[in-house]
Amino acid sequence: MPFPEFDPILIHIGPLPIRWYALAYVAGIVLGWWYASRLAKTEHLWAPGKPPVTGPQLDDLVLWITLGVILGGRFGYALFYKPSMFTQLFTGDSWGQRLELLQLWTGGMSFHGGFLGVVIALALYANRQKINPLSLGDLIAPVAPLGLFFGRIANFINGELWGRETTVPWAIRFCNERIQQMYGFCPAGNEPRHPSQLYEAGLEGLLLFIVLSLAVWKWKMFKRPGFVTGLFLLGYGVSRAALENVRQPDIGMENLPLGLTMGMILSIPMMLAGAWLIWRALKKPEAAASAD
Repeated sequence: MPFPEFDPILIHIGPLPIRWYALAYVAGIVLGWWYASRLAKTEHLWAPGKPPVTGPQLDDLVLWITLGVILGGRFGYALFYKPSMFTQLFTGDSWGQRLELLQLWTGGMSFHGGFLGVVIALALYANRQKINPLSLGDLIAPVAPLGLFFGRIANFINGELWGRETTVPWAIRFCNERIQQMYGFCPAGNEPRHPSQLYEAGLEGLLLFIVLSLAVWKWKMFKRPGFVTGLFLLGYGVSRAALENVRQPDIGMENLPLGLTMGMILSIPMMLAGAWLIWRALKKPEAAASAD
């Protein structure tokens, strides 16, 4: 299948381009804010405990999380995938090279970096407000797949983070006139590839959202602080590690030890932490867990 002639820019407002990628972040944050607010207001989900934040506290927390996502995502991308961004701060031949780390509009965000940024933001906010950090994590974890879904759809529209070569009937050639004009060639070549961005939107986004929703609304797992957070970590880690088998490795990282990819390596700690949090939450009686 040919790759559609998507334009990564939705509209221009004067000289300002409004990109689908930026709108994906906005959609994830706004919908996540709404869903987290609904979860926090549904007090019976937390019984015999109570929601970890009030409405005004959640409004403040959204700003902390937004900064964690953006700063963590960008710095994580530079740390894990393109360390030259840090050295160019001092050795770049031009201001464009020196400030590449700050040029978010050029693309380059790491989920694992954004995740660490959010973890730090939640830990700092929980300490400042004297809130149980596990309960705070449980409130945010069911929201995260919404942002993941929109982010992966934006990756597909941009024609980036494509999959490995394949012969499946739904394979896509990530090459069109817009990409050729932008780069002078097609970075993905003209070979049919897995639309791994859509796989990730379905698995890390929709399916994980459904599983976490069941844990919250049907199984009432807010009563066991840390369980929902652990389920997100384990679910995302397994999904990402599995899909790395059909996702093209990043340039320069095609031959990592043991056939691993950077995405797999970064997901292993998430899976281990998630499994431990689930075990810890189930080990404690509900009453004791809610009193943590």
